[in-house]
Amino acid sequence: MALKQHTDANLRYQQQVDNSRNYVLPFIQQEMPDLKGLRVMEIGCGEGGVLTPFLETGCYCVGVDLFPERIALANGFLKQYVDNGQLKLIAKNIYDVDFMGEFKNSFDLIILKDAIEHIPEQHKLIAYLKDLLTVRGQVYFGFPPWYMPHGGHQQICQNKVISMLPWIHVLPRPVYRGLLRMAGEHPSTIQELMELVDTGITIERFEKIAKEANYHITKKKYYLINPIYKYKFNLQPREQFGFMKSIPFVRNFFTTCMYYLIKPNN
Repeated sequence: MALKQHTDANLRYQQQVDNSRNYVLPFIQQEMPDLKGLRVMEIGCGEGGVLTPFLETGCYCVGVDLFPERIALANGFLKQYVDNGQLKLIAKNIYDVDFMGEFKNSFDLIILKDAIEHIPEQHKLIAYLKDLLTVRGQVYFGFPPWYMPHGGHQQICQNKVISMLPWIHVLPRPVYRGLLRMAGEHPSTIQELMELVDTGITIERFEKIAKEANYHITKKKYYLINPIYKYKFNLQPREQFGFMKSIPFVRNFFTTCMYYLIKPNN
């Protein structure tokens, strides 16, 4: 049951703006209260909705995405900020040599919202980001832990039953792939979901990677009900219970979203 926002770019943009304005930005402001004038980059910016509230507060932003068609949409939604020089939108791989040449030590804040779980070689990425940060810079991550009920993003499936089944993504790979094929999912959807089997990330793994890359966590928040579920399933956001947050591994199954701010150690 693919949701409407999966095919409606305008709706998706508006939901990104609302989610960022009400949840992402306030979380970041607890560590970085004065955002005006900060240089912000979002990796995997899509339509630009997450960046919009930061632009409204006076940040200078760069949005980068691998897909030119999504950058084209962002240029349409955020034309006023592009035209006044407050926003630069780029369809490019951040590992390109000229990208680092242009943006080395440039950003006070880097945002990865619902992105890290799609990216391979996460150790490499998180270590690489340090060279893009200013001295005071931090990195924000928001992602669903892999073992949570829909951590495999199966909600993108067209089959209504499959899209609602929890935890099917943790089945053995051949069983999961076979189930998707039996449900009649398109090969491209199956490929995307199987790639997530390799890149999905747990709470413990994320924190281990951050520590090994010589970062420290400045702030984190656990959600029992992910704020974006307000739009997807009409559920009100709710923070995770205190006792559940303290149980390693088990908390991955019942925490639907994590927010982090991390900062390189001096």
